[in-house]
Amino acid sequence: MSFPYQIKSFEEYLEQYKISIEQPEKFWGGVAENFTWKKKWDKVLEWNFKEPRVRWFEGAKLNITENCLDRHLADKADQPAIIWEPNDPSQKNRILSYRELYISVCRFVQVLKNNGVRKGDRVCIYMPMIPELAIAVLACARMGAIHSVVFGGFSAQSIADRIEDAKCNIVITADGGNRGPKDIRLKSVIDEALQKTSYIQKVIVCKHLGNEVSMISGRDVWWHDELAKITQDEMPAETMDAEDMLFILYTSGSTGKPKGVVHSCAGYMIYTTYSFVNVFQYKPGDIYFCTADVGWITGHSYTIYGPLCAGATTIMFEGIPSFPDAGRFWDIVDKYKVNIFYTAPTAIRSLMGFGTEPLKNKSLQSLRVLGTVGEPINEEAWHWYDENIGRHRCPIVDTWWQTETGGIMISNLAGISHGKPSYATLPLPGIIPLLVDEKGHPVPGSDAGKDGVFRRDAKGDTVSGNLCIRFPWPSIIRTTYGDHERCRLNYFATYPDLYFTGDGALRDAEGNYRITGRVDDVLNVSGHRIGTAEVENAINMYPDVVESAVVGFPHDIKGQGIYAFVTLNRQHHVSGDDKTGVSKMVNQVIGAIAKPDKIQFVSGLPKTRSGKIMRRILRKIAEGEMENLGDISTLVDPTVVEEIKAGRL
Repeated sequence: MSFPYQIKSFEEYLEQYKISIEQPEKFWGGVAENFTWKKKWDKVLEWNFKEPRVRWFEGAKLNITENCLDRHLADKADQPAIIWEPNDPSQKNRILSYRELYISVCRFVQVLKNNGVRKGDRVCIYMPMIPELAIAVLACARMGAIHSVVFGGFSAQSIADRIEDAKCNIVITADGGNRGPKDIRLKSVIDEALQKTSYIQKVIVCKHLGNEVSMISGRDVWWHDELAKITQDEMPAETMDAEDMLFILYTSGSTGKPKGVVHSCAGYMIYTTYSFVNVFQYKPGDIYFCTADVGWITGHSYTIYGPLCAGATTIMFEGIPSFPDAGRFWDIVDKYKVNIFYTAPTAIRSLMGFGTEPLKNKSLQSLRVLGTVGEPINEEAWHWYDENIGRHRCPIVDTWWQTETGGIMISNLAGISHGKPSYATLPLPGIIPLLVDEKGHPVPGSDAGKDGVFRRDAKGDTVSGNLCIRFPWPSIIRTTYGDHERCRLNYFATYPDLYFTGDGALRDAEGNYRITGRVDDVLNVSGHRIGTAEVENAINMYPDVVESAVVGFPHDIKGQGIYAFVTLNRQHHVSGDDKTGVSKMVNQVIGAIAKPDKIQFVSGLPKTRSGKIMRRILRKIAEGEMENLGDISTLVDPTVVEEIKAGRL
């Protein structure tokens, strides 16, 4: 398959970018012509950011799985679609060709239908990184059910909350999963979650580890038993409208309740494939390895949908980078002759800690492109990655995007546009970034749409502000499930007629963007967004906790760590058990991913007379900045600041 929309030079990038912002409908209509449609669109785009209402390829009919699977059967039937590498390297891997994946998906569609799933139903998927996870996702898409994948590290309460919000009627899970030395009992977690919600009528359980699990008669069925009933290898793909829901994926916000981000069929398909092909400069035959779990948006867009739509071979890895040793990623690269490798700065920083010993006897000669995702990569990690993994011959694409954007928004294109350590660099075609000040006024010299994407500022100024996007792209969030007003307030109400990303950014003299981090109460821990309110709510469930405040602090490995300031009931004497108890409570309510790195018990929190907690002060103390705390005379009790400073961990 050739990609007429693949950019081949920097000059072509500039030309395509110009067309994409001056004639967006012509540009995206041209890209969309390269996909399989049951019916073409009547109109490419209709939008407003006030409601918001965004509709791409209106009137078109399609099924994303015909683009991921069916259209490749003519020339790629025997090519590997998914290579699965197990957690334990001594176990056997699995390779599914495009034909085998197609048949597996068609058969599982019939399993879902036999178990009562209908078009439009929401399906919760809580599985390890095994091929059946991809099969389940694609089967939902093929029959028009809406998948809601929950990361395998979330707690029973978090799963129950997501099931309740999406009103799922079925769960697909496994007896267990492996992550390094850990054996995670996924079915047990589901059993606990389902005691907290009554929506689920069926649970389909994949046998992966062979663990003993409890199976409730009438509700729980085994994946393999259900497959044994299927006699057909083919199942036609359901006709979907361009704007029908494809999936819901939950992400943390600045309030306690996670948001169900909704993506639709056509726009998401077009943008993820377009960005995959261009950012990584994918070539037919490349072996591509994204290390992200499918429980996160990166796994959706760049482990499953984008690569498969492009006809690529994508690697799914069940394990972690340090098991059984810190050379595991590089063993996989050499084993499969990986050409494109995409991982998180957190993983790179953790591997840096092991030095270069694990890299001895690793060839890595197959690598052509390296990528990073989840958070900005710091310069030290960028240079280590470039020198030790890329051997100074592989471009590093530093990709900025979000669950809500569906696909990569700002990034250099591998070997086409220049990389710059710690900068995401330039926007992709169709993306018009704008920096605004706190009042929403455009920062002079920051509008890629007005002053050209490739701006050389005579003064050499770098400007900064809050990062917004001026114009819709095909995979933009359509709504937050069941609460459109929340979508409007979160992304479109802060600054009129702009999508607000929630991130701050710099733009240098050459038009390169550098993301400086969240400007709301959301932390970026190991590339995963965690709302401070969510963590505080969990901490406050611990007996004798009066209140808490959570802030981020610089962490060598995770990028940001979680620092919790906790006030206990005055009658309660603090002991070592309390720290353990608070930690366990967060683990139980949210999951291990949100456990605080530091818990400091304090007699009170710095508050204004109106009762507002001054997180700015706590943030500075957590970061070790003790001197310049600003005016604290307006606090109800300024003395608590000295106490907190003295007790800093």
